[in-house]
Amino acid sequence: MARSWYILHTYSGFEEQVKAGLEERIKNAGQEELFGEVLVPTEQVVEMVKGSRKTSSRKFFPGYILLNVDLNDETWHTVRGTPKVTGFVGDDLNPQPLPDEDAMKIIGRIKDGALKPKPKVMYEVGDVIRVTDGPFSNFQGQVVEVYPEKGRVKVMISVFGRETPVELEFIQVTKG
Repeated sequence: MARSWYILHTYSGFEEQVKAGLEERIKNAGQEELFGEVLVPTEQVVEMVKGSRKTSSRKFFPGYILLNVDLNDETWHTVRGTPKVTGFVGDDLNPQPLPDEDAMKIIGRIKDGALKPKPKVMYEVGDVIRVTDGPFSNFQGQVVEVYPEKGRVKVMISVFGRETPVELEFIQVTKG
């Protein structure tokens, strides 16, 4: 039987610990050929912290990891015996694999997130924002257009009593 992708439910916040524990158990059981990758779905996010850009890693499915395995009784017990694993998503006793196209979408998102970091906060038309960086720092305005692919927003800011459209990066503004 070939390997398939499964989603594993873990204690939230312990995904990396579960990944390390599972990889250790696989090695100790000599089941390396039955397991493929163990992935924690994360992406890189960018935010402004104290005036400088900070890139950090964010889990986009907290409490879940992706597992590529040739599932049988022994591999099921290896996975289920790992500390902080609560079970397979769906029927824990008879888990159904994730369709390949869905698994590839998640893996693609992990790879895209590593290559081009996303802004930590998304904005919508009508959001009231405060500018935190650049020449309009401390001005308030309202979002009139959002360009998610560019990571930018168009904001109407009152300058000398006149509404002026200004295009800013997501990380130059904050909600409120």
